This record gives sequence, C-alpha cells and structure tokens, in this order.
Amino acid sequence: MAGYGGVDYIDFDSQLNDEERLVRQTARQFVENEIIPIIEKHNREGVFPKHLVPQLGELGFFGANLHGYGCAGMSNVAYGLMTQELERGDSGLRSFVSVQGALVMYPIYTFGSDAQKNKWLPLLQQGKAIGCFGLTEPQFGSNPGGMLTRAVKQGNSYILNGEKMWITSGSIADLAVVWAKTEDDQIRGFLVEKGAPGFKTWEVHGKWSLRASVTSGLAFVDCQIPEENLLPGVVGLKGPLSCLNQARYGIGWGALGAAMACYHEALEYAKTRKQFANKPIASHQLVQEKLAWMITEIVKGQLLALHVGRLKDNGRVDPAHISMLKMNNVAIALETARKARDILGANGIVDDYCIMRHMNNLESVYTYEGTNDIHKLVIGERITGIAAFV
Repeated sequence: MAGYGGVDYIDFDSQLNDEERLVRQTARQFVENEIIPIIEKHNREGVFPKHLVPQLGELGFFGANLHGYGCAGMSNVAYGLMTQELERGDSGLRSFVSVQGALVMYPIYTFGSDAQKNKWLPLLQQGKAIGCFGLTEPQFGSNPGGMLTRAVKQGNSYILNGEKMWITSGSIADLAVVWAKTEDDQIRGFLVEKGAPGFKTWEVHGKWSLRASVTSGLAFVDCQIPEENLLPGVVGLKGPLSCLNQARYGIGWGALGAAMACYHEALEYAKTRKQFANKPIASHQLVQEKLAWMITEIVKGQLLALHVGRLKDNGRVDPAHISMLKMNNVAIALETARKARDILGANGIVDDYCIMRHMNNLESVYTYEGTNDIHKLVIGERITGIAAFV
C-alpha cells in the first residue's frame, strides 16, 4: 500500500493556515510512527496502549484548545485536525484524548474553583493524571436528565449513591467528573478521586468495538467526598451538555479521519488488485462509483467541519451546528467503511487492513455522545422551534 499523504480532493489545504497545517502534520506523524505499527495488535488483544499517554501530553494534545495551565491554546480548527489524525489511527485513542480534554479538563476549566484548576489541570494536561466523565447510567443514556445518581449533603461532605456505565477510561482514571442530583433535584458536578471510600470501578469486557479503549462502569455506595470537590460554577443539565458539545465537535472531525483511512486503503487496493482480463478492479464502473461516493462525502464533511470550526473560533457556533457535524460525519464515515470493506472483498474482514476495525469502532461512535437519531431531533428543534424529545 502507498504511504498516507492525506486526502484532499478540492485543495482543502488552501483554507488552512500554517499553524493548522503544522498541528495536523505533527499529529499525522505521531500516528504513523506510534499508533499504526501497534494498533492492530492492541485491538486484537483488547488492550489500550497506555504507554502512549505521556507522549500525548508532551505533544500538547490534552486540552489542546484550552488556554493556560500548560495547555497548547490552539484554535478549534487546529484541534479538529488533530482529532482527525488521531482517529485515522484509531477511534479509541481519539476517544481517550477527547474525554481527557473535552469531558474532564473542560468542566474543571469552565466550572471549577481556582484550587481545582490549579491542582488538576496541569496534571491532566501532562498526562500525569487520567480522567473520566460519569454521566451515562445503565437506565439513562439519551435522557441524562433522568439520572438516578444522588448526592446528599452531610456536614462538610457529599454522599454519592448511584451507578454510571459506558465510561471511557473509568477503571484507569485518577479522577472522575461525576454528575448527580442533589436533594433539591438539581444536577451538579463532583470531582471523585480514585480511592475515595465507597467508589469502585470495573472494566467492560466482550466488546467488538473500541477494543483498544478502556470502557468501564462506576459505582458509588455511600461514597463520601469533600464539599470542596463540588464544581461551583454550574447548576443544571447545561453543565454536562456543554461538555458533550466540546466532545461532539472533536468527534465530527475525528470521524473524517476514520473515513479517510478507509477510503485511502480501498483506493490503493483497487488500483493494485486485478480481476477479469488482469485489469485492476479500479477500472470497473461499480468500484469507481463507490470511490466517487466516498470522496464526495468526505469533502462535504471537511467543509462542514471547517465552517463549524471557524464559527466556534469566532464564538458563533450553536449546539445544533455541532449536532449536524457529529451526525453527518459519523454517518458518512460508517458508510465509507462499509463501501471500502465491499471493495476489498474477503480481505476487508481481516486485520491486515484497517477497515473492519474502523467499521466496528464507528458503530460505537455512531451511538455515543448523542445517537444519530437524537442529533436529528436537536436539528429538528432548531429549525422548527418545537422540541420532539417529550
């Protein structure tokens, strides 16, 4: 297979500045050198490549679009290009980076006290501490407002009881950002440290998707945490939803990376695989139709991601814009993987090639951080003014 030089059909690079291209190239080189050589082994064995965490910190990939506390302070477009390259390596690795930055560092940065920021953000940015985000519960995914986890004030502490599920990095995390309802039925955020009394985690096994990622459950049984671990700057569901918007934005870019990996592999394979009169299958009309569909959808996804990124950098992005980005780009990435697998035939199902791994991963990405259907309802409410959730 030819080496990867990016996917650019319409001179997309002309829309990027030097910093954005440099960030993308740095992430691309990291993926080529550190992820591609090992990822199939880690996926096969179901093991997260934890040894890469310090390198990710050194490169400034954690909380990369935040400012201060050692963070890179890059633009949202540059951040998106970084996640694109990471997911070209593997969705699980991009998920890890997204959770660390968008779902753990962002709420501390935005809603935390000075003491919380000073204690945790430098450690998280360097990868010296790992975080997770506890919102989803076994009974409540798309309806987080129905959560059952409760936090009751008791003296100078809060007592947490409840359970969270499908938590990326949960069982390897040093810190969990946990959302619970207080006695006045308000949703609040809490910082729960590893080893807190009554806090336990476990790893979810038997996954056919995101195998190179840690997925966990969290349980709180009379878990006592100090009052100063309450995030003081937010009350209500807008807190966790604003964090999810940060993560969804990165997913919208990241899915393009998976799509590009599958498209590139299918294209190179089609140009070298010969059938019927010893001609490459790329000469066949049906194969060209699939490739044409893939590149067209990737281009449209790139332009959508770039525009939403520019809006975000200018403070003009709407959550419904991000919903469209996540919904569209994950859906076209999944279909790209399926078409690419079809082009490779039987070879498409073995891990000599990246396609089946990306396809399986994207099945999860299609669902998490808001399912495809939920994002359609967000868009529907935006254009009609009528909420269809209830």
